[in-house]
Amino acid sequence: MPKLKLGVIVGSNRKESINRKLALALAKLGNEAFEAKLIQIDDLPMYNQDQEQPVPAPVARFKADVEGSDALLFVTPEHSRSIPAVLKNAIDWGARPWGKTSWPNKPAAVTGTSGGVISTAVVQQHLRAVLGDQGLHLMGGEAYILFKPDLIGNDNTVSDNSVRDFLKSFIDKFAVFAGKLAAA
Repeated sequence: MPKLKLGVIVGSNRKESINRKLALALAKLGNEAFEAKLIQIDDLPMYNQDQEQPVPAPVARFKADVEGSDALLFVTPEHSRSIPAVLKNAIDWGARPWGKTSWPNKPAAVTGTSGGVISTAVVQQHLRAVLGDQGLHLMGGEAYILFKPDLIGNDNTVSDNSVRDFLKSFIDKFAVFAGKLAAA
């Protein structure tokens, strides 16, 4: 079976984002099932309906990347107990212009990491509500990762065996979920 095209959307525009590190580690762990591509969101202008016709070039590129993906993986930090502005902005652009949404019927999974004890639990709950309303098919299950220094090496390898096993199980489960939807 050919690899599924996995669009990976990181909800952080920070250069040294720990969520980008997690996303790259997940892409590496899932490389047997997925051909992963990071979808850039940090250059999207703030959503403004006045800019919908025609959409700005970065938005057109973003929408094409989303539409060209067989499945989507959202890896995000939590900002002020909710969705980071850069990610919410991308979701809004993906849904517009009216009638030309890029989101429906895509299988999707949500995860994230932080240094806090409850990690990204609250943002994942909010994000699931927003993405479900956009028509994505969300994989069940939760994946909150407590980030520690040196958890992920420069080669995108997870150093902690139990965390690596958990993440491998998560991405394998998502591959099965996305594969079933792609076959249907």
